[in-house]
Order: sequence, then C-alpha cells, then structure tokens
Amino acid sequence: MRPTVHDIAAEAGVSLATVDRVLNARAGVRSETRLRVQAAVERLGYVRDVAAANLAKSRIYPIRFILPSGDNPFMRALEAHVRQVGNPALRPGGLERVAVSLDCVPPLDAPALAAALIKAGEDEPAGIAVVAVEAPEVAAAVRTLQARGIPVATLVSDLPASGRNHFAGIDNMAAGRTAGGLMRRFLSGSRGAVAVIAGSLSLRDHRERLDGFAQALREAGEGLTLLPVLEGEDDPAKVEALAKRLLAEQPDLAGIYSLGAGDRGLVRALAQTKMPRPQAVVVHELSDHTRQALEEGLVDAVLAQDPGHIARSAVRVLRAFADGLVFDPAQERIRIDIFLKDNLPPARQALSDPHLPTGE
Repeated sequence: MRPTVHDIAAEAGVSLATVDRVLNARAGVRSETRLRVQAAVERLGYVRDVAAANLAKSRIYPIRFILPSGDNPFMRALEAHVRQVGNPALRPGGLERVAVSLDCVPPLDAPALAAALIKAGEDEPAGIAVVAVEAPEVAAAVRTLQARGIPVATLVSDLPASGRNHFAGIDNMAAGRTAGGLMRRFLSGSRGAVAVIAGSLSLRDHRERLDGFAQALREAGEGLTLLPVLEGEDDPAKVEALAKRLLAEQPDLAGIYSLGAGDRGLVRALAQTKMPRPQAVVVHELSDHTRQALEEGLVDAVLAQDPGHIARSAVRVLRAFADGLVFDPAQERIRIDIFLKDNLPPARQALSDPHLPTGE
C-alpha cells in the first residue's frame, strides 16, 4: 500500500499542515522540522501524485504565449488558435484549468523578444511558449527562465542551444527536403536555375528548410542550379520586389521555393509578370492567398502545418512539465501536410481557420 501524507506526519511526529508546507516548499517551518519531514518522505518511499494534488486544489495553469506581430497570415492564424485555447467557451476538451495570455513583439527583433521573455517570467507562469529568433540574447533569456524553474516551449522555429524544454512545430529539415523532392519531380528532365526566397536566415526554421531543400535538389544531378538565397524579411512588398526582379533578370528560371512568409508578394509578381511562369513554384502554409494561387495555377504545391495543433500541443506539454509528468510524443508530433490543387480541403477547413477540427 502506498504511503500517504498521514503516514509521513506520523513518522515525523508533525501535523498534516506541516507536511503540506514542506511538500509545497512554503515558509513557516523550522529547518530541523523540515529535515525531519524530508527524512520521513525518503524512509517511507513517498511519491507525490502532483497531478492529483493540483486537480484537488483546482490549480489554474497560467501559460504565456509570445508571438511576432505583423500581418503574417500563419502567425495570425496561430494567434487565433491561442486565443481559442484561452477562451473557456471555445477551447477543446482536455485543456481545462489553463489561463492563457498573449504578447506580440515586432518580428525578427531579438532584443525585444528577449525583453518580453524576461518580463513574462516575472509573473511566474506555469510555462512560456515562444516563436524563437536564434540570437544570443534570446537564448540567454530562455536559460534565465529555466534557471527559475519556468518551462519554455519554442513554436514553429526552434532554439535547441538554449536548453528549451520542448519544440512544437514541424521537422523543418524534412520540410525542406520534401520541397526539394517535389521540385525535382516537377522539373524532371529540365535544366535551369532554382530560386529560394526566405524571410530571414536568422530564423532557424528558414535555415533548416534551406539546408533540406539544397540537399534534395543536389540529388537531381547537375541540371538544376540553386541561386543565392533572397531574403524578403517575410514582408509581402519586399518579396514582390525581389520576385519581380528575379523573373525579369533570370531567363532560365525553372523553379521558385518560397520557404517563409510574404507569399502574397510572390503571388502578385507571378500574376503580373509578362515572362513565362517558372515550371514549378512551391510555398509554405495554406492561407486564402496560397489557396487561390493553387486554384489559379500560379503555385504548384503548398507545405503546411496546423497552427491549432501547435497551440494545443504547447499548452498540453507545458502543463505536463509544470506537473512533472510525461506526455505522449506521438500526439504532440506536428505533421507536414502537402496540398496540391487536386487535394485542397474545403475553404472553411483551411489550416488558417481557427475552428479546424483537431485531428490529433
């Protein structure tokens, strides 16, 4: 029979209230009494059921999300799902007793992100979920939070060197290789240049997608040449200008891989160009404009990840870390979806829709 707090109290010769204060690391217990209770715990082999204790106390888990601001459609879809999880009337089952709050910081602004992380930690949340920028000050902020016992999950773009607790997002290297494999098949037997448009190579997910894409493209042989990467900072206007210049100045352009945001600019450039459209165009994230581009034949394939799954997964994992419990890795694996014109889901179920069924 498993020992209980009553057994500990009897073994240590103290009250139940004293045992509770020691187990919850609260003040008001003399050091010698605390040592006596801890010794009783060890002798009896008491293992605390943290989840049951928190459920009995109706513990609320404060979870803080930090996302980039701006008009990136995927990030705004992720924000909508975060707000849904934070709304008791809308959140899916299994995510009870959480209090979700949200901060937005300028995209690609590492100092602002680091400051937001430190500020979020001042409220001692049960966990923090953040879309990371790979920069020393951001990694240092994550380490500071972990030193204070606050679990951190990175979203979409990882920061493994920081020691973060969990990453919720697709395998971006695999996503890049998938894009490269699609490009090889679309361009089978062709020769020419292939362009890559990134947001910023300061984002780990963009670098990993680029590395995977380059690896897969090399397997096509010498017929395809990868051009120097263009960085559009996920800004549609900048991406449009880059794409228009690319289309005008690269007569042998066979394919374009847009691995970040800003695809509205790319779609506009493709729609307006008088030059022949590249044989293959692959982009990321299913939104209203990428859906329309697929339907109109301006884009050939869209790689996507479910923002709702990412938001829900982050909450589940951070709550598990707060309780010292394990979680199911299979449930928290974010899959890579591939959409062609032929397999588009109904518009109301696009992955930017915050009410998409979970599928988890």
